[in-house]
Amino acid sequence: QVQLVESGGGLVQPGGSLRLSCAASGSIFSITSMGWYRQAPGKQRELVAAITSGGSTNYADSVKGRFTISRDNAKNTVYLQMNSLKPDDTAVYYCNVRGVPIGITIEFNYWGQGTQVTVSS
Repeated sequence: QVQLVESGGGLVQPGGSLRLSCAASGSIFSITSMGWYRQAPGKQRELVAAITSGGSTNYADSVKGRFTISRDNAKNTVYLQMNSLKPDDTAVYYCNVRGVPIGITIEFNYWGQGTQVTVSS
């Protein structure tokens, strides 16, 4: 019912920048938080950054000072600006949206399809 479409991934050299976007569409629901996770080869999925409906942000220690999460509520879109990229940032990045569909009280999690970010010289 809810679709998350990600874009912005690609190949970049160390020290470069990328901007990821994730647009939510479909059934109307109340968003409680939006965020980005990533999974590198051989490692578990980890939270990269998140932003709540109130605007509070949370970042993994490994990306603090380099990544910035933001949102456009009118477009139901969340962004991840990634600067000073390192090879260790190489992973598949997944958009995540947590929300409550209109008319019910159960919170759902929605996931994007994933976008590959590769940092290499």
